[in-house]
Amino acid sequence: METQKYPRIVVVLAVGAAFTIAMAGIQAVAELVGPAFLALVLTITVHPLRRRLRATGMPDWLASTLMVLVAYFVLIALALALVVSVARTATLVPEYSAEIRSTINDFTSQLSGLGIGEEQIDAIADAFDLGSLLSAAGEILSSALGIVSGLVFILTLLLFLAFDTTRTNQVMESIHARRPYFIDAMRSFALGTRNYMAVSAGFGLIVAIIDVGALWLLGIPAAFVWGVLAFVTNFIPNIGFVIGVIPPALIGLLEGGPGLMLVVIAVYSVINFLIQSVIQPRVVGDRVGLSATITFLSLVFWAWAIGPLGALLAVPLTLLVRATLVEADPDARWVLPLIASKPEEKAVAPETPPAPETPAQA
Repeated sequence: METQKYPRIVVVLAVGAAFTIAMAGIQAVAELVGPAFLALVLTITVHPLRRRLRATGMPDWLASTLMVLVAYFVLIALALALVVSVARTATLVPEYSAEIRSTINDFTSQLSGLGIGEEQIDAIADAFDLGSLLSAAGEILSSALGIVSGLVFILTLLLFLAFDTTRTNQVMESIHARRPYFIDAMRSFALGTRNYMAVSAGFGLIVAIIDVGALWLLGIPAAFVWGVLAFVTNFIPNIGFVIGVIPPALIGLLEGGPGLMLVVIAVYSVINFLIQSVIQPRVVGDRVGLSATITFLSLVFWAWAIGPLGALLAVPLTLLVRATLVEADPDARWVLPLIASKPEEKAVAPETPPAPETPAQA
């Protein structure tokens, strides 16, 4: 009995050890993995444009060039919007220096009235010191400007990926007969990634436009900045709404007091929570085949593994893992209904594997 269980234990331990080593390696090169995968996701997203251009008879090199230019435009526009948004945020802090000090004084007075000691109150006041806020804003601005160095790597990799597309398609077609499950899994990953990016971008644009209009009507400064933030955080599953509401709510508190802050939170809750947390997850789940629980866990895991970029790319990364570990393995495809949003719509691999390879195929 024990000898039969021993190999299974060894396998479990080996898998656990391999996973631990792999994650340690990914974390060690997270600054490379994140941008590289972002370039891959952008290439997959804009690939349909290249396919349509080729269908019109356009030369391969010209179609690839236009594909690269579109990807460049999207990436550079988003990077510039983020840099401008962070810079505008940094300039807002000094403008509200008096309001910040007044708010801190009111808050510490209330704490004193509750019987909290002077030492604790002073520690809290020091934590919210204006100099600390300015320093933090400067660090954030420096980090945002540091995107430029990573941007060069992403733009270069995008160029190579775009011009390798034809060769990649030819290789996949040539080995499909020998490894049908693997090739179909990679195609499933590409399709799911495109669906996810399209749905997230569409809902993000809707949310951003509505947020900018609502904040402008409420008189919140830098409404465009918070709209850009809402668009970017829309790619973060489940908690993107919470991240996006904090800055405009704080500005509302400094601009018009607790009343305006509550109004901003209420408006965001109606708009962003309804769209981002209720409607969008259902659409994303239907389009990519991931349950809400798996999506949330993927957010936590990939943010821990490779940092903030992992939160933005959590769903595509999970789709890649699902494709390589589950869909590509006929013996593991029974797991698909357990992680899908609608198990009855997920096709499970047939019981009989593909026909064995002949010596000529091998």
